[in-house]
Amino acid sequence: MKALVYTGPEQLSFCDHPDATARAGEELVRVARSGICGSDMHAFLGHDERRPAPLILGHEAAGVIVGGDNAGQRVTINPLVSCLACVPCRTGRENLCAQRQIISMPPRAGALADLVAVPRMNVVQVPGHVPLRKAALAEPIACGWHAVRVARKILDGDLSHALVIGGGAIGVGATLSLIAQGVAEVTILETSALRRDYLGAVVGLHAIGPDDLGGEVFYDLVIDAVGFGATRESAVRHTAPGGVIAHIGLGEAKGGLDVRRMTLQEITFVGTYTYSQADFQQTAQAIFDGRLGPLDWVEERPLSEGARAFADLREGKTAAPKVILVPDDSIE
Repeated sequence: MKALVYTGPEQLSFCDHPDATARAGEELVRVARSGICGSDMHAFLGHDERRPAPLILGHEAAGVIVGGDNAGQRVTINPLVSCLACVPCRTGRENLCAQRQIISMPPRAGALADLVAVPRMNVVQVPGHVPLRKAALAEPIACGWHAVRVARKILDGDLSHALVIGGGAIGVGATLSLIAQGVAEVTILETSALRRDYLGAVVGLHAIGPDDLGGEVFYDLVIDAVGFGATRESAVRHTAPGGVIAHIGLGEAKGGLDVRRMTLQEITFVGTYTYSQADFQQTAQAIFDGRLGPLDWVEERPLSEGARAFADLREGKTAAPKVILVPDDSIE
């Protein structure tokens, strides 16, 4: 098979690679679409020790099952593999499993390739009317879906307006999840003018720049989809008393939290990591039902040109929130 292999900091090789093979209880999926995630970019830059070279990156994928009883079934992939036996798994919080694995992180190869193997329980069948390019967005959107669900539970339904920091795929997914879950007033804070224009003109979302956000503007919920000290500082500054900060981004580990204001204003800060199996299935169903919109905010490129796509993302040359790579012999 062909694969895009991370070989070292800022180095990717599109090359022949031994075919992925499915073990007992797994499905072999011929990849139709696979997105580039921020975690892939961290690895590409050499900033993720959990993803050492050489490694096939990519965990946002959809495709068609090859071989076995389910051959020909169109599926989207939940890349988070959990043990299903520990307390978090048995209570519906599989994302907190201490033994969790994820494709694109050893020992599991990723999906920027012609083929990928995943446990059978980690595939969700895609209806025939849904393009696989849309189904591949289930994973990044599920991160936002989970964050919104957790925050709404803390707020006990008292959520009328929200701010999402970051207009990449995670931020856009969180915004669409907020709207789908009944929050009508959502603003995206995005530093890139190129991205802001795209979000407004193409996606139809309300995106503003840092200079457009007044100092005395507060939101019931602020979702930080970036995760830097500066974005956490903005999140604390603009969360209403009694509100919630849902933190998804993993940009940097420290800085930005005004603990005094959070304490005096009873602001809840909650870290949210990926999604449960239920979150992923709910997100996929929302895509299938059309509740997340047309999902036309992606840019597709050939897998063979993946190295250029990573470089363009690194240099801020792409307006679309998500770049999806397409194998040269893609089924769809």
